[in-house]
Parts: sequence; structure tokens; C-alpha cells
Amino acid sequence: MKNSVLIIGYVWLETTSAAGSRMLQLIELFKEQGWKITFVSPAQKTENSIDLTSLNIDEVSIQLNNASFDGFIHELNPTIVLFDRFMMEEQFGWRVAENCPNALRILDTEDLHFLRKTRHQQLKKGQEFTNEVLLKSDDAKREIAAILRCDLSLIISTFEVDLLKAVFKIDEKLLCHLPFLLNKIDENQQEKWQLFNEREHFVFIGNFFHKPNVDAVLTLKNEIWSAIRKQLPKAEIHIYGAYANQQVNQLHNKKEGFLIKGFAEDADEVVRNAKVVLAPIRFGAGIKGKLTEAMICGTPSITTSIGAEGMHDNLAWNGFVEDSFTQFSGKAIQLYTDKVLWKKSQQKGVKIINQIYDKEKIGAPFIKIIKELQENLESHRTQNFLGSLLQHKTMQATKYMSKWIEEKNKPSL
Repeated sequence: MKNSVLIIGYVWLETTSAAGSRMLQLIELFKEQGWKITFVSPAQKTENSIDLTSLNIDEVSIQLNNASFDGFIHELNPTIVLFDRFMMEEQFGWRVAENCPNALRILDTEDLHFLRKTRHQQLKKGQEFTNEVLLKSDDAKREIAAILRCDLSLIISTFEVDLLKAVFKIDEKLLCHLPFLLNKIDENQQEKWQLFNEREHFVFIGNFFHKPNVDAVLTLKNEIWSAIRKQLPKAEIHIYGAYANQQVNQLHNKKEGFLIKGFAEDADEVVRNAKVVLAPIRFGAGIKGKLTEAMICGTPSITTSIGAEGMHDNLAWNGFVEDSFTQFSGKAIQLYTDKVLWKKSQQKGVKIINQIYDKEKIGAPFIKIIKELQENLESHRTQNFLGSLLQHKTMQATKYMSKWIEEKNKPSL
């Protein structure tokens, strides 16, 4: 059976974010199967939005709380519906279930939003992050409900898979660990890398719509950079990223070597020319695209335990993982000045990418899971009792709220 895939996007795809790159990886995998793909979103396009029609993908704008989607999806009749983040499942999942009941429903979580948000809240409060706090989170209840309503949820990090199974008791049949789908780093690619002596400066790169990135840059400026600059007075740190706000831009200080560069036309080139990537991430979730990008570019990195979380299994990091800002600064100086250590760190990154993120190794099992679920969908859903419970009409507050908004928005006669 040739599948047709409907992707309901939270936003239109951009390469300025790890989430956008991740979705493009899934699209590429689906296209390799010869599947027809339609991408829809209720969001407004930006100047950075990718033209998906150039990839032979149909683009359709849709509306929230509007019955026009029902007619659209009924006519399209996809065999697979992929929700981009749980908010899209909340909005459109019930409409998909009513109009295309036989379509396989997949949730791409991107990262666990409730995990990132709860960590941020606890950090702002100056309170400890615990699993008990997670269990009390309303955001967790919403996202877990979406996971249970879907036939399969794609979880990007091993930490998050373990969390869902151990703390929230999610049946592993509903989960698929699917990290970034990347090309292996071969010797030819490594030979093209800039050498240690050809590189200079530190770099941070990230989309500033993403709050952990704003916090990381503030942390670099306020807690880390002065100690590095004191020992390396000619070194600079270059901060790149789309959508930098005033809070970020005002940190620019040429005298201190702290330079806000803005949007990077070619992020890979920026990272390839840098000597070390710094990413002091204090809260977040999922896999950090800036850190896999560093490995792909042969650039060692220093991050925190949350930054590296769920990304490297038991393999050694391509640099250092430090939560103490004093240690972070010291390791940054060491990695920047020690050629032997730098080259060893570079090779550790190659090992991580080739062993964990090889798309040839992890893509095929994912496609196999999809096909097996399609063949046994009725049985799979019967065994997912909590999911069917949440689909029951007495539990569908979101559905009836949407219908109420839809009626309210109709023009009066």
C-alpha cells in the first residue's frame, strides 16, 4: 500500500530551528518510501519559511476551530496523519478521528514541552526540579493525554523515553525512540574540516524564539565569558541566531569580544570555522540541534548535563559536560588551547553521530513499525484502553470548546 501522509504543522517549516530540521528529516524519509505528503498549518508564514512545493509537497493553510478542515481531510483521506507537537493533536486530533478513523495517528513530540516548561518554572522560582513536580503539572497532563490518544509518539531522546515509561507508566508500544536522522560522518568529510590552527573564536548558535537559548546567552555573558576572556584576551564569542530580541542584542560588546552576529546565512560554515561551541543550557528538553551540528562540523563543544541529556548514550562527549560555571570556563580555556585534547574531542563527536544518529540504521526500523501498526491497527487501539477512554465523548472538552468557538465565529444572519 502506498501511503499518503498529512503533516499538521504547528508552524511552517524553517531551517532556523532544530524542530524544522527534524521535520525535514522525517519528510525526506517518507519521500524515500514514495509516499505522497501534504503539509498544512494554521500559522502565518515568515520570511524564513521553506517553500515545500519545491520539494513536491502540497502546502495548505488551515484554520483553527473551523469545520472547513473536516471537509478538507475527508476529501484528502490520508492513511497517516502526523501531528507536529501535542498542541496540534489537541486542536485537530478529534477531527482526524471522526473524518479519517482508519488513518494512523502519529505524534512527533519534537521534545517534551512539559519537561522543558516545568524545568524553566522551577529555575525561575529557585526551586528543585523533581518528578513529583512533573506529575502535578497541568502541561504534563495535556501532553501525556495527546500521547495516549495517538497510535504512536516519536520521542527524540532516550532520557524522555525512560521518563515516560518509568514516571508516567506509558506503554512502550505507544512510543518510538527516533532521534535526529543524520548522515554518517565519513573520512572524506573529515578531511575537509578546518584544522585546529585554522579555526578561531568560540560560537553559540540558536533560534531566539526558544527561551532556553536566550537564557544560555545571558548565562554566557553574566557567568562565564569574563573568566574566559581574562585568560584568552584575543578570543571572541560570536552569538548567532534568528529572531534575536532587544534583550539579546544589547549584550553586544566589541570591547569584551562578546559579539551578537544575528541570523547566520550558513550555520554550518559558522560552526566549521569556530574552534569551540559553548552551550550553557540551564533548562530544556529533547536533543539540541546546535550540539549535533557541532559534531557534524568537527567542532568540540562544552555544555551542561541538561544540554547533553539523552544525546550520547554511554559514549564520551565531544568536549566537556559541566554544570559549574567556574568549571565550564576552565574547560573552555583548556579545550581552546590544547590541540591534542581538541582533536580527541572531535573524534568523540564522530563516534556519537555515526553510532546513534545514522539515518540508514534507524530509519528502516521506524518505517517497519509504521507498516506493522497499520496492519494491526484495530488490535493496537483496543489494547490502548486509556487512549480510547480519552477519545470517549465525555472526555472531549477540547472538541466541544472548538465547536463552541466555531459557532460563535459564524456570521449572524
